[in-house]
Amino acid sequence: MHKFILFLMFLPGICLARDWQVDAAKSSLTFNGTYQGGPFTGKFGKFEATVHYDEADLANAKFDVKVDVASVDTQSGERDDTLRTAEFFDTAKFSQAHFVTTGFERGADGGVTARGTLTIRDQTKPVVLKVQFAASAQGSTLNVDTTLNRLDFGLGSSNDWADIGRDVGVHGHLVLGAK
Repeated sequence: MHKFILFLMFLPGICLARDWQVDAAKSSLTFNGTYQGGPFTGKFGKFEATVHYDEADLANAKFDVKVDVASVDTQSGERDDTLRTAEFFDTAKFSQAHFVTTGFERGADGGVTARGTLTIRDQTKPVVLKVQFAASAQGSTLNVDTTLNRLDFGLGSSNDWADIGRDVGVHGHLVLGAK
């Protein structure tokens, strides 16, 4: 009987999505693209993520991510300075990119996707993320992946930037702890 009462006490926590604390020091938000046919990678050094997630309760899950776009780092000072200009992120006017989920779906293969909106500069577009969540006794991780067309957000849209690939792969790796 006591085991049954304990089970009932923990049932609400099992059935509801839970809040997670993001370990910023161990987490990353990276991207990759091409310039003149060659690959390059970059990251954003500053971002905040609010994660409310449980794969068993996707109806109540939510991600809200704010990225300090001036924290861009591609290991090239010249490229980073260019990405901060009005031709790209225009960090003087638009300091943040913002993603917020609108819903989650489980596919026939068992995989999870998150649908949401991403705002970069003054452009808001729908985005779909592939979501991989792994829980363990050592800590949980959340990985998200998508590919964006930079032109959808007005990033480098003049002909001067035709040698930069349109598709940009984005990967988020979040290390999570109980909140």
